[in-house]
Amino acid sequence: MIKHKSAVIVSIILLVVCVCLYFPYPDNQLMDATASFMSLPIQNHNGFVLLGILGSILFILAMLLLVIGLKKYHIRTMLMVILLYTFLPRYLLIVYQDTFASGISAISYDGKGRCEFEDISEASLKGACRLTLKNHSKEPVSFELEFLDSIHLDKGVRLESLMNVAGPYRITVDAQQNKVIHLTEVLDVTAIPGHIINGSSSEVHFRLIQGETSRVL
Repeated sequence: MIKHKSAVIVSIILLVVCVCLYFPYPDNQLMDATASFMSLPIQNHNGFVLLGILGSILFILAMLLLVIGLKKYHIRTMLMVILLYTFLPRYLLIVYQDTFASGISAISYDGKGRCEFEDISEASLKGACRLTLKNHSKEPVSFELEFLDSIHLDKGVRLESLMNVAGPYRITVDAQQNKVIHLTEVLDVTAIPGHIINGSSSEVHFRLIQGETSRVL
C-alpha cells in the first residue's frame, strides 16, 4: 500500500506540526478568526494571519505527500486523515482534562453561551447571560469570570463586556459536573460611552481567572 515511505513519514510530521500550531488549548485559538481552514485561522480583524496561512500550506503539502506516498486508496485515506485531524485534538484535550488537568485547566465550554440586553432607562440596562461549563477534574474549581466583547463589533462599541460592570463573577463548578450559569444584572451604564441600548449575542467569549492563571474560552 505504501509506495514512498519517506513521503508518508514527512506527511505525518507536517500534520503533527499543523495540529501543534493551533491546538485548542489552553485558549480558544479561533476566537479572533474571521476566516479559517482546517482549524487554522487565516484571517482576523487585523488582516491575514501569517502563521495560519503557513499552517494551511503545510496541511495541503502534507496531503499531497500522502497521496504521493501511497499506491492506492488515496481518497479513502485522505478522508480518514481529515476526520482524524478534525476530531483527534478535541479527543486528546478531553482525555487530558479528564486525567491530568486541575483548576481552570480542567474547565471546558460548549461554546453556546448567549447574552441579551434590554434598555431600562437612560442610565440602566438589564443584562442576562447563560452559559454552560464543565469541570472534568475530581475537585471543585473556583474562579472569576470576565466577559469579552466580540471582535465583530464596531470599534469602541461594547456589548458582552458590559456585564463586567456588575462583576467580578465568582463561580464554583463542582467536581466532574456540568454547570449552567445564569447571570442577570441591572447595569449602570452612565459612565460607559459606546454601549448598546438593546441587543443580543451568541457564542459569547470570556476569560477565566484563577490567581495568576487565566484562560480565554
